[in-house]
Amino acid sequence: MATLGLNIDHVATIRQARGGIEPDPVAAAAIAELAGADAITVHLREDRRHINDRDVKLIKQTIKTRLNLEMAATEEIQKIALEIMPYSVTLVPEKRQELTTEGGLDVIGHKEYLNEYLKPLIDNGIIISLFIDPDFSQVEASAEIGAHFIELHTGQYAEAFNTPEEEPAFKNLENAAKLADDLGLRVNAGHGLNYQNVKRILKINNLEELNIGHSIISKAVFVGLDRAVRDMKYILDNF
Repeated sequence: MATLGLNIDHVATIRQARGGIEPDPVAAAAIAELAGADAITVHLREDRRHINDRDVKLIKQTIKTRLNLEMAATEEIQKIALEIMPYSVTLVPEKRQELTTEGGLDVIGHKEYLNEYLKPLIDNGIIISLFIDPDFSQVEASAEIGAHFIELHTGQYAEAFNTPEEEPAFKNLENAAKLADDLGLRVNAGHGLNYQNVKRILKINNLEELNIGHSIISKAVFVGLDRAVRDMKYILDNF
């Protein structure tokens, strides 16, 4: 049974649209936690386009569940992670012009740098996850540099859902997850998952956590965050 990591970035996106103080991601994290979210995920981008330093610090201080900090592999964000000490860090690629993360991390191409970059985080007891495409070579490289988890990028599957391309996209995820398990890596997944396409993802045996944000926050506009989280938790617990 996969747990739910709720990404609350888009609560901050709404706040930043007016440049004010509401809605507050810190309050959103508390509501989500009470509704059953097993972890809170925030992406502290270099340009601070939504989540900011204050959000991360206060969420870490107030939630009782796990804080997963998504971040690019930069010295500035590494320093912040070591100050805040989230439960886990998920390294993601980051482009300033993108609307959302467009693909997985190139672990192979940056193996030496990432190996050194991760060392102080690991030494301080932070769980490391790498957000990668379901590619065997990237899975193998993730194991070689000592990551604890991979998070499989489910975007291709989400876009292909209910089309002829769904089956190969799903098989790629399933096979990558199996290889990761064989190599001793734990497996999370996320990106583009919603209340419809998530049900099949749950058939992948060794998934531990799904990180879902946009779909839940979108539904919350109509039914409230508490109900939106509970509805997703129901699916994860029963399908």
